[in-house]
Amino acid sequence: MKIIMLGAPGAGKGTQAKMIAEKYGIAHVSTGDIFRANIKNGTELGMEAKKYMDQGLLVPDELTVKILLDRVAKDDCKAGYVLDGFPRNIPQAQVLDKALSELGDEIDFAIDVDVPDENIVRRMGGRRACVSCGATYHLEYVPPKAEGVCDECGEKLILRDDDRADTVQKRLSVYHEQTQPLIEFYDGKGVLRTVDGTKDMQEVFEAVTAILEA
Repeated sequence: MKIIMLGAPGAGKGTQAKMIAEKYGIAHVSTGDIFRANIKNGTELGMEAKKYMDQGLLVPDELTVKILLDRVAKDDCKAGYVLDGFPRNIPQAQVLDKALSELGDEIDFAIDVDVPDENIVRRMGGRRACVSCGATYHLEYVPPKAEGVCDECGEKLILRDDDRADTVQKRLSVYHEQTQPLIEFYDGKGVLRTVDGTKDMQEVFEAVTAILEA
């Protein structure tokens, strides 16, 4: 079972990807994790990617796909995998498609976790992180016991720059421009399925499992 998770930043696709991987015994493949692992281990592909990242440039699609294919060739991906954070645009999806078809393979499902922009802004604006131990909270869903104070270590909680409304709006506009077209791309291939991401995390997961087991 090979699955791609789609959805805006903050839609909860990463959480769903982890839950899918755990339930079905398949690998959770996050592109951010792969890049970090390759750079940390000093691999040839990692060092090549680092050159771009150090200059604040995006890693080219061809290189990103090479790193991804290297990852999904590992033993823990034999039973399948769920891709989180890739592809980010149509060219990446096309390169991935071509590479998989050369291996006689294809994506089984592209699951879009659909959440309106206003929900995303509210969701991300409610996040708080501990400056000391990195623990995370949400003012609405997982509030700290004492306002503005970490339960774990008692240090101050902050709203990260990434979660500020103006930053979130920028990230959403990039998503709509570059990543949202993937919904149409995978719909055209007959593998797109959509779930309502505004529901409770467990309800969303039940909707996802109903799709995978249909």
